[in-house]
Amino acid sequence: MYFDPMYYLFVLPALALVIVAQLMVRSAFSKYSKIPNLRGLTGAQAAYEVLHYNGVSSVTVFPCAGSLTDHYDPRTRRIMLSESVLNSRSVAAVGIAAHEAGHAVQHAKAYSPLKIRTAIIPACNIGSSLGIPLVFLGYWLQFAGLIWLGIALFSLAVLFQLVTLPVEFDASRRALATIKSYGLLNANEQAGAKRVLTAAAFTYVAALAQSVMTLLYYISRMNRRR
Repeated sequence: MYFDPMYYLFVLPALALVIVAQLMVRSAFSKYSKIPNLRGLTGAQAAYEVLHYNGVSSVTVFPCAGSLTDHYDPRTRRIMLSESVLNSRSVAAVGIAAHEAGHAVQHAKAYSPLKIRTAIIPACNIGSSLGIPLVFLGYWLQFAGLIWLGIALFSLAVLFQLVTLPVEFDASRRALATIKSYGLLNANEQAGAKRVLTAAAFTYVAALAQSVMTLLYYISRMNRRR
C-alpha cells in the first residue's frame, strides 16, 4: 500500500475524536471518583439497588481486574465491577455501577437492541478480527475481491458499534432514572454521575465515527482505483 493523503482526511480526525473522548472519560472519572456520595453507597450496593428497584433478582455482582473495565455479562448474568468501582463510595462508582445494572435490567426485560447486539456478536467478532487484515492482504496481493471481502467483514464491526449506541444510551437512562427516583444520589451528585456517564457514552460515539470513517476510506480508495 502506498502513501495516501486521503487517509489523513478520513481517518485522523476520527482518531483525534477517540483520543479526546478517552481523555474526557478519564478526566470525569478521576474528578468524581474523589467525591464520596452522602449515602455512603458502594458501587456494588448501588448496582443491587438498581436491580432491586427494577424487579431483577437473578443477577449477581462480581469483581473484575483492570480500570474502567466494568461490564455486564449476559451469559453468566453477572455485573463485573472493577476495583475502583466495586467497593468505592464515590459518585463516579455509583454512576458506573448503576449503568452496568441498567444493562442487566435491559436483559431481564428483553430490550430489543440488546437482543440484536447479542445475536450478532459472533459474526461481528469475525469481522472485527479479519476485516482490516484481509484488506491489507488484498492490497499486497493486488486482489480486489479479497479487499472487498475485508471491507464487507469490517462493515460487520461497524454495524456492531452502531447497534451498541442505543444500548449504552438506554442503560445510562435507566440508571439515572432509578438514581433520581429512589434518591440514591442527591441532585448535585446526580449531575456528577451524569457527567461521568455522558463522557463514557461519547467514547462509543467516537469509536463509531472512527470505524465509519475507516470503512468509508477503504470504499473510497477502491472506487478511485476503478
